[in-house]
Amino acid sequence: MKSYKKSWLIVLVTMFLLFLVACGDGGETDSTEATGEDNEDTATPATDSETEEQGTRTVTDAMGNEVEVPAKPERVIGSYLEDYLIALGIEPVAQWSVRDGEDVQDYLQDDLEGVPTIPSELPYEAVTSFDPDLILMDSASMVEDNKYNQYNKIAPTFVVGTEENNDWREKFQIIAEVFGMEEKAEEVLAEYDTKAEEAKEQIQASIGDESVAALWLFADTFYIVSENLSSGDLLYNELGLTTPSVVSEISETTTANWSEISLEKLAELEADHIFLVNSEDGSSVLEDPIWQNIPAVQKDNIYEYDRSASWLYGGPIANSQMIDDALESLVE
Repeated sequence: MKSYKKSWLIVLVTMFLLFLVACGDGGETDSTEATGEDNEDTATPATDSETEEQGTRTVTDAMGNEVEVPAKPERVIGSYLEDYLIALGIEPVAQWSVRDGEDVQDYLQDDLEGVPTIPSELPYEAVTSFDPDLILMDSASMVEDNKYNQYNKIAPTFVVGTEENNDWREKFQIIAEVFGMEEKAEEVLAEYDTKAEEAKEQIQASIGDESVAALWLFADTFYIVSENLSSGDLLYNELGLTTPSVVSEISETTTANWSEISLEKLAELEADHIFLVNSEDGSSVLEDPIWQNIPAVQKDNIYEYDRSASWLYGGPIANSQMIDDALESLVE
């Protein structure tokens, strides 16, 4: 009997010890969940366990740099990428500007009010003064001549695209991946696509195959938008509007968003509607007979905006505002 009791006691002690070990394992799991750390994959390439423990994620940029991005960046500089950041709900610590801060992206100022400016050329001293924890560069040209290493010493630096004019949708999705906000980007794009498709139907029902052009008047010189870039991409590809032959011709030989167009070439512009971004006050060019003879001018189908409008830019917010302008101007 004593032997039986002794054996049973050993079994109980063993079971109790196993129970304590199991509780210990569960406690470690709970503490990991409480800190918000996990082992799920994030941006491509997937993060490794070491960087996750440090609160960062490793992502590869357009130049092949492996960048350790903070899990939740709080002080972001993304010069000329503010449209995309705001669309994701991210407020940068500084915003793009030229002419000593006099010129900014006016169409974004409802969201960027109070955000200090930074020169478009991003001097190292100015960047450092904002103490960023992440720097986004629009294109590889912004970090040429060893500039990347200099910026990367200030904060982790991610280059979004290799070209100066990258597809705005792709750019938006890449930026979203950097922040782990892919689902948010898909929501924004889905809402935008619905808006664009509805606008396309309304505009085409209103003007049919009448042609449309976008011009920019600056320093008494006209610039015309490319067929596949900036507002041209919106007009001709997303809204499916008819492209004037002059626009197609110029677009074949340029890589710029906006290309200078001579008055002689302007005389060939058979556009029925013109969106005009006028950065001039009282320019005499608009009195020139060549301008006056354009079909859109004769039909009084000129829709004029100052340089504070979004027509010179691109991105989910800029494009959405341009759709609003197009609907207001072209649909009766």
